[in-house]
Amino acid sequence: MNVLLDNLALFREGFLGTLWLTVVSALLAVVLGLLIAGFRVSPVPPLRIFGTLWVNVLRNTPLTLLFLVAFFVVPKVLFPGVDSFVLAVCACGFYTSSFVAEAVRSGINTVPMGQAEAARAIGMTFTQTMRIVVLPQATRSVVPPLSSIFIALTKNTAVAGAFDNVDLFNIQKTLSNDGYDIAVIFIWITLGYLIITYAINGLFRLLENRLEVAR
Repeated sequence: MNVLLDNLALFREGFLGTLWLTVVSALLAVVLGLLIAGFRVSPVPPLRIFGTLWVNVLRNTPLTLLFLVAFFVVPKVLFPGVDSFVLAVCACGFYTSSFVAEAVRSGINTVPMGQAEAARAIGMTFTQTMRIVVLPQATRSVVPPLSSIFIALTKNTAVAGAFDNVDLFNIQKTLSNDGYDIAVIFIWITLGYLIITYAINGLFRLLENRLEVAR
C-alpha cells in the first residue's frame, strides 16, 4: 500500500496517460475502421483492394514493429518533430482499425443482401445505402466484438510506455529504480488496467442492452 500512497501522483499520471491513449486511439480506430470496412464492401475494385491490403498488412504485423516504424521511420521520412503521443496514437489506432474494419464488415454481412439491393433500386447511392439501411442494422452484430477489440487496445497501449510515453506500464521502471518491490508495483498497475477494461466492458454491456430493447 505504501508504494501507491507514496507515489499517488505518479500512478495517477500513468493511469490518465493510459486512459487518454486508449480513448484517442479508439476514436481513430473507429473512424478508420468504418472507412476501411466501407472500402471492403465497395463496388469499386481499387477501393476493395486497398481495404484488403490495409487489413491484411496491419492485422498481421506485430504491434511493436508498427511502433518502431512510427517512431524511427515516420519522423525522419515524413513528419519530423511529431509528438510521441501522436505517434503512439497512430500506431495503436492504425493497428486496431484493421480489427474494427473486419468486425464491421462481418456485421454488414449479417444484413440480408436484398435490403441493400432494394435501397439501390429506389435510387440510393452506395453511401446512403450503407449509412441509412445497412450500418444501423449491422450495429447490433458489431458491438460485442468491438468490446473485446477495445479491451485488447487498452492492453496494447502498454507498448507505448517503451517509446517515451507516460502510461501505467511505464511507471514501473521509475518505481523499480527507486527500490520498490516490483511484485507490488505490478499488482497496482494490474489493478489500474482492470479498472479501465471493466469500464469498457460495462459500457458495451449497457450499449448491448439498449440495442436489445430497440430490437
